[in-house]
Amino acid sequence: MSAPGRFTPKAWAAFAGCTLIWGSTWFVIRTQLGDVPPSWSVTWRFALGAAVMLLLCLFTGKSLRLTAAQHGFALLVAVTQFVLNFNLVYRSELYVTSGLISLTFAFLLVPNSLFGALFLGQRLTARFLLGSLIGLGGVGLLFAPDLARPGGADFGHGLLLAFAGVLSASIANVLQATPRGRAMPLEAGLAWAMLWGALIDGAVALAVAGPPRFSTDPVYLAGLAYLGIAASAVAFSLYYTLIRIVGPGQAAWNGVAVPVVAMAISTVAEGFVWSPTSIAGAVLALLGLAVALRAKSSA
Repeated sequence: MSAPGRFTPKAWAAFAGCTLIWGSTWFVIRTQLGDVPPSWSVTWRFALGAAVMLLLCLFTGKSLRLTAAQHGFALLVAVTQFVLNFNLVYRSELYVTSGLISLTFAFLLVPNSLFGALFLGQRLTARFLLGSLIGLGGVGLLFAPDLARPGGADFGHGLLLAFAGVLSASIANVLQATPRGRAMPLEAGLAWAMLWGALIDGAVALAVAGPPRFSTDPVYLAGLAYLGIAASAVAFSLYYTLIRIVGPGQAAWNGVAVPVVAMAISTVAEGFVWSPTSIAGAVLALLGLAVALRAKSSA
């Protein structure tokens, strides 16, 4: 396997695939909110994703057997990525438009790189830290008008949920780049992590939302199929492949590309209105991230 930090053709293919898929998922998540509580929608998503990964392993002859230690690792990924992250993200979209939530996840770069420095020995540069600060300033400028309006407390609550989801996802990302994570069988590890995640999500849903709820509305079913198959089974397989090849910091380039697609969709489908302040904030945020990522790539 190539050393982390080097983009290979396989890495570029994985990057393009998960970026194109995840660019639209932020809006599709809104089809899962309403009659079905968010926790149950998350449960059904990863139950479907797990089923797809399990069937893939069976059809391709890949072993689903994991050691006790590997199951423990899969359980840790399940809690951070498929339970905490997504329960927080789905709830954040009750308060904030999908495009803005996607922009908060562009900052996955920051905790990914910080955790990578702490636990993987990856080097941080002054240029990276400067770029991160510029980007965070841009996000603050982008969100400031909404926080100042009536109802801004709810908007702020949504942002806090989103950034907590970013932190949880980052822990899962860095786990994939550890020696133990890179040694895990990708398909079987992801299948079990999603299965553990779905089981825990179901327990959380029972506790916070009561008995199982489901919808047979065609829009809900279509959204669930897209999120469970394309955005979970396919996209996470591609993204975890990317992390294992280039490392969690470099893989965060994905987080800069995805919001471009997501914000375009949010503008058309959700009526997000671009003010001069929001335009300046978005440009500054992406510019700062580009500076930080360039510093990572040249380190």
